[in-house]
Amino acid sequence: MRIRLDIAYDGTHFRGWARQPGLRTVQGTLEEALARIVAGAPQLTVAGRTDAGVHASGQVAHLDLDEAQQARLAASRRSEPDPVEALARRIRGVLSSYSDVTVRRTTLAPDGFDARFSAVWRRYAYRIADDVTGYDPLRREFTTTVRAALDVAAMDEAARSLRGLHDFAAYCKPREEATTIRTLLEFDWRRDAEGAIVANVKADAFCHSMVRALVGACVAVGQGRLGTEDVVRLREAATRTSEFAVLAARGLVLTEVGYPEPALMAARAEQTRARRDQE
Repeated sequence: MRIRLDIAYDGTHFRGWARQPGLRTVQGTLEEALARIVAGAPQLTVAGRTDAGVHASGQVAHLDLDEAQQARLAASRRSEPDPVEALARRIRGVLSSYSDVTVRRTTLAPDGFDARFSAVWRRYAYRIADDVTGYDPLRREFTTTVRAALDVAAMDEAARSLRGLHDFAAYCKPREEATTIRTLLEFDWRRDAEGAIVANVKADAFCHSMVRALVGACVAVGQGRLGTEDVVRLREAATRTSEFAVLAARGLVLTEVGYPEPALMAARAEQTRARRDQE
């Protein structure tokens, strides 16, 4: 049995998604809660591993249950009409009342579903407060402060110029034998109703620190230190640079993961696995 989990968390006090010995992580916290419910050693597979301090409102993971774990889950049937759907509530019950991570929904995964390999895109938001916005202490854990009045129109122009299929090595922290070629599907900036500057960033996948580097380059444009042509020039050079800063994790939120129609889940997962094996 494979179960899909829709997850949200405040990443401030987590050392990222992935389980690490002796450190508090999102995966570790959730797997410990699941173990109390289904026993054994449950393991989650996630759509996108977020770094330390990064938040999520639309993270997705899947969980495979063996026969014994399925039996434990089904044992709640007398009080719950759908034990799979009730699993989210039971996880929330194990977590503290004001936990910084929650499982919003649990559903039976369609055939072929893989939270990581079936995904066709991921979407992030990045929130900035500049001198125009002003500082809000109630938003400090989710907002990066930039001490300047930023030119949002220039930032938006620069962001749009980076869209498409390219090698984003200049905007990624390199990892050995991993490709930096990505398709940036959407990238734009706007001020929200509170006056904060918010980036919308959507791609088929992201390499390490890519969103925060893209955001940092656009902030340099908003400050007048770089031009739109510069962010393209840097991308084409495909080399890490010190011409802009990689911004903090605090402003970054994984908001959504996109999947194909259920009938295409297995084919998409197989295709993605094959591509990753070639990298």
